[in-house]
Amino acid sequence: MTAPTSSLPRSDREQFVVLDWMLFTAVGLIWGSSFLLIKIGLGSFHPGFITWARVGLGALALSVMPAARRPSERPDRARIFGLGVLWVAIPFTLFPLAEEHINSAVTGLLNGATPFFAGLIGAVWFNRVPRGPQRWGIAIGFLGIILISVGSSAGGGSAFVGVLMVLVATLCYGFASNMAGPIQQKYGSVPVMARMLVVGTVLTAPFGIYGLSRSEFAWDSVLAVVVLGVIGAGLAFALMATLIGRVGGPRASFITYLIPVVSLLLGSVFLSDTVTVMALLGVVFIMGGAVLASRREH
Repeated sequence: MTAPTSSLPRSDREQFVVLDWMLFTAVGLIWGSSFLLIKIGLGSFHPGFITWARVGLGALALSVMPAARRPSERPDRARIFGLGVLWVAIPFTLFPLAEEHINSAVTGLLNGATPFFAGLIGAVWFNRVPRGPQRWGIAIGFLGIILISVGSSAGGGSAFVGVLMVLVATLCYGFASNMAGPIQQKYGSVPVMARMLVVGTVLTAPFGIYGLSRSEFAWDSVLAVVVLGVIGAGLAFALMATLIGRVGGPRASFITYLIPVVSLLLGSVFLSDTVTVMALLGVVFIMGGAVLASRREH
């Protein structure tokens, strides 16, 4: 028997309402701060252990919710496993590795490529072509990403290997955001995300155990990883899945237009990253793109 959905009975092409914007903002703030938390964690922890602890704590946080035990049908388990690979295991492993080569602000900026991968993959594999205002939102948001990237280039550290890792991670996000919508609408966000994080925990365990043996204890790194896991993986994934169920994968992926803004601001405050006028102008374009992307599809 199919479990009831937690989403409202409305089309995911409708204009954003207040709840959609609340979800959008909350996830953007949480995930935008994750790059700073990863950098703090890297002060004492190996990248593999950061990934494993982050995913495991997120799975634990969701598992205490009664909705996480809602059963799923056998045909859908393969899709949930795929989400565990594409939305958790691969990208969560790559981001800490990338931040050994590039700084947290640059990582957050490059994460802004996710909507373009989501839109491209949605059009090619899922027959979901962006329309009208959404196309303009992509273009304007892309311009904002360019302005922020150029304006922040003085921060340095954008090594080729690190950049490539982040782009592969965002490509995985593009697939995952398109896959998640239908199954989340069927079961609700919490059971899907809980199982997805369990899959990710199992898959990242070997690298995590290896990293544990090469890590040192430090309270700042411990606190950073706990927040990264419980809030950044557990709570934020549940909120993001709810948003995808309400507005669709491609439009929900525009959350990554807010993430660079948050990562840039936190980097400038806590890591002394330079914020230029061009970067601030890019923020304006990014927010404008997000507003257009939230308009009703025709």
